[in-house]
Amino acid sequence: MKFFIIALIATLTFQSLPSREVNDEWESLLDTELTNWENYLSFRHKLGYNGKVPKDSKGVEIAPIGYNKDEFGVFTMLDEPAGPVLRVSGEIYGSIFTKKSYKNYHLKLQVKWGTTKYEPRKDLLKDSGILYHSIGEAGVEYWRSWMLSQEFQVMEGHMGDFWCQATSGIDIRSYPAEGDKISSVADPTQAFRPFQSGGDNFCLRSANFETPDNGWTTLELITFEGKSLHIVNGQVVMILENSRYKNDKGEQVPLVEGKIQLQSEAAEVFYKDIKIKSITEIPKVYEGLFN
Repeated sequence: MKFFIIALIATLTFQSLPSREVNDEWESLLDTELTNWENYLSFRHKLGYNGKVPKDSKGVEIAPIGYNKDEFGVFTMLDEPAGPVLRVSGEIYGSIFTKKSYKNYHLKLQVKWGTTKYEPRKDLLKDSGILYHSIGEAGVEYWRSWMLSQEFQVMEGHMGDFWCQATSGIDIRSYPAEGDKISSVADPTQAFRPFQSGGDNFCLRSANFETPDNGWTTLELITFEGKSLHIVNGQVVMILENSRYKNDKGEQVPLVEGKIQLQSEAAEVFYKDIKIKSITEIPKVYEGLFN
């Protein structure tokens, strides 16, 4: 019996080692100096925005604020006892984005809401987003604030929704939309359906798993060779594949790598524990979701 217990302890210890090794592979993307990030700010959008460059009272187009000119404190770091926390004020549309591009990775972070909202979303849900596979210049989509990318929606009650940004496209396991009143809804039992800017460009997450009472919500993005998973508090809320975009010639081109943007979109939001690790395959536990 004594030998059995010793052997059992040794076996359990050995089995726990791979878990620790995997954790060691995580790279933290957040520090008090934001050394891994740059930023872009566009406009203080107003109610009635129509997708065009905003104009001043004389009808002259307003120039966007631009890259790395955050004199307004839209993106600031809080040195909290538990570790650094990124505050995004939301006052001006734009994003903070990684200096590096990433391909085939597992991204994990925590998010919670602040209290402040701005025009044009003062009477709407608090909103932000993780934009992945971000390429090219900022300001190329409807709000003239972000890069061409795929969006993992961060919104009250809508964690894990999907939006196309600029000319991006992707296929999602989902029920189809019905007219303008019923959106497409992600569902693991359904076939993959195409989403593309200029057509059906939005899909609702399968269910709401946001932490109640504005507790920290854990979000995970797993992406490998054009496939991706949106995961909220450990629950897969969307299954996506065939990530792509339409180039200037109208050709569909694979979109499988790029920078990561965190949106500033008229709501105060906090992010912490932002970390990433490379992967060589979709984790075994999720492989069947794509079959």
